[in-house]
Amino acid sequence: MRIDVSRIEDAATALLDHHEYQRFAFYGRVSTEDQQDPVASRNWQLTRATSLIEPAGGIIVADFFDVGLSRSLPWKRRHHAARLLDALANPSRGFDAVVIGEPQRAFYGNQYSLTMPVFSHYGVGLWVPEVGGAIDPESEAHDLIMSVFGGMSKGERTRVKVRVRTAMTSQAKIEGRFLGGRPPYGYRLADAGPHPNPGKAADGRRLHKLEPDPATAPVVRRIFAMYLANNGYFAIAEALTRDGIPSPSAADPARNPHRTGEGWAKSAVKNILSNPRYTGRQVWNKQRKDEVLLDVNDVALGYETRMRWNDRDSWVWSDTIAHPPLVTVNDFELVQTIMAASGRGRTGTRQRNVRRHYLLRGLMLCGLCGRKMQSHQAHEAAYYRCRYPNEYALANHVQHPRNVYIAERDIVPALDNWLLTAFAPHRLTDTIRRLHAAQPDAAPGTVPPEITAANKIIAACDAKLVQYRAIADAGGDPATVAAWMAEVDAQRATAIARRDKAAAAQEPPPHRLTKDDIRRLVGSFDDIRNTLRDADSKDKSNVYRELRLALTYHPGQNKISVEATPDADYCGVTVRVRGGT
Repeated sequence: MRIDVSRIEDAATALLDHHEYQRFAFYGRVSTEDQQDPVASRNWQLTRATSLIEPAGGIIVADFFDVGLSRSLPWKRRHHAARLLDALANPSRGFDAVVIGEPQRAFYGNQYSLTMPVFSHYGVGLWVPEVGGAIDPESEAHDLIMSVFGGMSKGERTRVKVRVRTAMTSQAKIEGRFLGGRPPYGYRLADAGPHPNPGKAADGRRLHKLEPDPATAPVVRRIFAMYLANNGYFAIAEALTRDGIPSPSAADPARNPHRTGEGWAKSAVKNILSNPRYTGRQVWNKQRKDEVLLDVNDVALGYETRMRWNDRDSWVWSDTIAHPPLVTVNDFELVQTIMAASGRGRTGTRQRNVRRHYLLRGLMLCGLCGRKMQSHQAHEAAYYRCRYPNEYALANHVQHPRNVYIAERDIVPALDNWLLTAFAPHRLTDTIRRLHAAQPDAAPGTVPPEITAANKIIAACDAKLVQYRAIADAGGDPATVAAWMAEVDAQRATAIARRDKAAAAQEPPPHRLTKDDIRRLVGSFDDIRNTLRDADSKDKSNVYRELRLALTYHPGQNKISVEATPDADYCGVTVRVRGGT
């Protein structure tokens, strides 16, 4: 017998319509800040939502649940909440209203007042247990209730932050407890016994403390001794590099993937000399997290978190020695006095104002070492320089001048001339042909390791569930088997959430454009050409960034290689500076 699936689906839809079921989308959220199980949190929020709508003949046909996102993020910056907002505008969305299990998890601060007008605009109802059903947008009481819950949500988050910071302050000051993070160079982590919280101790959580690292602790003592013997930062860094001693980033490359590990830098020496934890005291609150508005002209976009240094007066010191010291307090204080007297100590985090706008800021690369060149001003003119410390060259046996300079005035005219020529109407055919030929072949995107690991966990959980069902069918204890399955279900749900998050963040593989695609794209460069003819520095800088320019300066050849990669396109040319063509 052949079954027509489409007719069954149509019949089911007609049955639902006949019984006048109201279709709902469910929205919920759980944050990792709460240390909650995402599966359990979703289940109880969904249970509250289902209990609210079932007496009214409601069924849930769509599910939107954010995992690992703070409530302070606006809906547009939450992945599933943003999908829900997009679905509201779709006439064939498949649901008539949205139900929320707990408003404090969905709305923060004034988010309700910014979101509810969108629901009203598209004629989608919003149901909340706290009002006993659908919210009436015209009801002053409903608006007041939801505003109160938004304020309570914000207050709860603030209270949690205050409690956590107060607890960590007392733990660092009174107990001298190690509060996490990477150990300073010269130390390593050691076990400090079970966690004092009985519940966490029962789960196997343990405390840690710092102990001297046999390989790197003598290096710290040597750095302090050399500095007190009137050796400067560079002399110390050069001596350590010459002796083949790994720098902090080279000693622990797994935790420093963003660094090259080339030799010892003067900044590494300075940071070690400035770190008070080598005196044996636990020091906390050297940095803080500040929430900064993304756009001061659009507060609804919310905040982003930035790490900033605190003043020394705000640092929290342990009352007693918390771990074996590597230097004496007297030596450390003497080093700080010398650094302050020489004007090289940290004086705060005050940012310097940029007095000049650099057209190629962040776009210039050094052809000798591959690093970005710094913007620099000399004699009222803009330059780009690569300062390569001698200790780096010593470590890598690189013939690199101490400083490499190139003037902006020697780059921009030749660059603009090439851009104007390459995209001129009479050159478009040749430029399009070169752009098409230079494209990399489209290749399938690689699967991120997070997705691969999550898939392995999901497959293992599925295998366990099959085994547990077999045990239950064979007469196993139902309560025990149910507990096993609940634990595995939680692991599986967490893995699925991680996989979905990694998949959402994955960029699609590049596609190869046709010549017609490139022609349409290049057609938009007419505005760029007009801008380059007569533009101020900021407009011209924006053009360079829209073209995604990358310029590599080769000092020995006195040339600059230029690559322009607008979107999926690629084009390259080499120009000679200082009067060349």
